[in-house]
Amino acid sequence: MTGTGKIEFTAHSATMLRERRIERSWVERVLTAPDWQEPDPTDPAAARAFGAIAEARGKILRVVYTPIEGGVRVVTAFFDGRARKPSRSDQ
Repeated sequence: MTGTGKIEFTAHSATMLRERRIERSWVERVLTAPDWQEPDPTDPAAARAFGAIAEARGKILRVVYTPIEGGVRVVTAFFDGRARKPSRSDQ
């Protein structure tokens, strides 16, 4: 999801952000200007947005979301140590 729009957090995602010490502003930044995105392979209604977070030593934040009218609903977010930006040949 690039651009602006409403960002809604589920109760689960809000809990996960607190437990994982992930700032809401980081999630919002990744959603509005992701480094890359991909469909979620386990849920056709969901997508994944990824972005490096400088304040977290450059770790990659994965945000799983579903589209809603006027924006997105965040399902969960976590730092993904295995995430790698696809090369141009993979896209």
